[in-house]
Parts: sequence; C-alpha cells; structure tokens
Amino acid sequence: MGKHDRTLKAIFADPVRSGIRWSDIQAMLVARGAAISEGSGSRIRIALNGVRAVFHRPHPKKETDKGAIKSMRRFLTEAGVVP
Repeated sequence: MGKHDRTLKAIFADPVRSGIRWSDIQAMLVARGAAISEGSGSRIRIALNGVRAVFHRPHPKKETDKGAIKSMRRFLTEAGVVP
C-alpha cells in the first residue's frame, strides 16, 4: 500500500483522527488529479472530479484537526474518492 492510500485510509478511519499532516493530504489529492490553487490567507481551493471546496491550511501546526478531516471526508466522498 502506498503513502497516498495510507493517507486516504487515515482520513476515513473511525474514530476520526487528528494529526494527519496537511502536506500528506495535499500530495494525495494531487496524485488523484485534484487542481489546487492558493486563496487569500491560508485558504486553499481544491477541485476534484467536478467537485469544488475551500479549505484552510492548518497553522501554525502542520497537522489537520478533526473538524477539517470530517470536511475533507465529505469532500472526497462527493468527489467519488473513497478507500
């Protein structure tokens, strides 16, 4: 299993995990064909399989919190990307 597959499984793990590095999530999205562009401040615009969303890059930490993981899970599900 590759790193991107492990990241995807971590996003969909129950109970919801925190501490997943944003850089790992972003790399997994790009590997699956997502278009990512910078917004203002810490915003990141993501388009994948016709679904669009805006996320906030975590700061000052590099890890994503549980709320953002839940949002990413919904986004990936809508885009048809599930483990």
